[in-house]
Amino acid sequence: MDTPVLSKKYYLTSYFVIWLAIIVIHAALLFFLYDISLTESITDSIVFNLFFAIAGYTLWFVIKYNLKDKPTGIDLFFQHLMVAAVIITIWYLVSYYTLSGFFHGDADYLLFLKESTPWRIITGLFYYIVYVLIYYLILYYEDLQQKLKREGELKTLVKEAELDALKSQINPHFLFNSLNSVSSLTLSKPDKAQEMVIKLSDFLRYSLSSDRKSTTTLKKEFENIKRYLDIEKVRFGERLNFAPNIPDECLSAEVPGLILQPLMENAIKHGVYNSTEEVKIVLSCEKNEDFITITISNKYDPSAIRKKGEGIGLKNIKTRLLIIYHRNDLLQTGSDGKTFVAKLKIPLVKPE
Repeated sequence: MDTPVLSKKYYLTSYFVIWLAIIVIHAALLFFLYDISLTESITDSIVFNLFFAIAGYTLWFVIKYNLKDKPTGIDLFFQHLMVAAVIITIWYLVSYYTLSGFFHGDADYLLFLKESTPWRIITGLFYYIVYVLIYYLILYYEDLQQKLKREGELKTLVKEAELDALKSQINPHFLFNSLNSVSSLTLSKPDKAQEMVIKLSDFLRYSLSSDRKSTTTLKKEFENIKRYLDIEKVRFGERLNFAPNIPDECLSAEVPGLILQPLMENAIKHGVYNSTEEVKIVLSCEKNEDFITITISNKYDPSAIRKKGEGIGLKNIKTRLLIIYHRNDLLQTGSDGKTFVAKLKIPLVKPE
């Protein structure tokens, strides 16, 4: 903004009302305490206060563009002392000679005008101090708002960078496995290799587009999961049995992009990969007023699984959910010794 006074209509109105009140009080004091005529009291008050209202308005530019970034302490004090001396001197002389011209024939008023110089100078100094304090408060508020805005933008950039970094840890892992499968299928089953390349292309296209926004619909995410499982089915054949159960009411819910793939990858890695028999991966969804709950379960062989704790995929999901929804209780995992269950709760309302 150029000046606080003109930044909003409310401020301009307040500025006018405050100075109008000062003019009325000033005129009343002259009329009742000093026996100055009503015309002279009103004129005196208007001239002195109106001129300082104009001077105070221009003082904003002096402080903002010349004194704001100066060092504090003695230097700043003397700079303000010099500016105050110049402004008050000009204000007083212009007001004094303006009133002297208006009432040049009234000796009593001219004597009063001359004798009242000390308290007028003190009043001018008081006005200056009030203006300076108000303007510095405004400048401090402006700086604080700009700082908060920059911090908000920085936090947004950091958040996006963290999410992108987490996603980038997921895609290469799956890509390497898929390319190895394509390589092995090229000679033995070239038609399957071609099919897998096409599905892989569609999957990666979705992955790249989802990086541009943090959430998507569950419908789109589910379609991508089916592409993912189609690719994995080329590798595992009949051993991979996917059984989805997603009601239509859940499909429109917003979920983080690529949030389901690590769960599916975990189920395949610890269930299908280590099994010689068919393993059913069940995906179901429920919706209530506040959340949708996505449950993924799969059988596994406890004697074959390598117990190394949670994989990077599950950790990344928890971290992404914490960044997006500011909660660390949205992913729960457990096992009864034969079946691994992951429950993912997605709030229907995303926090600001």
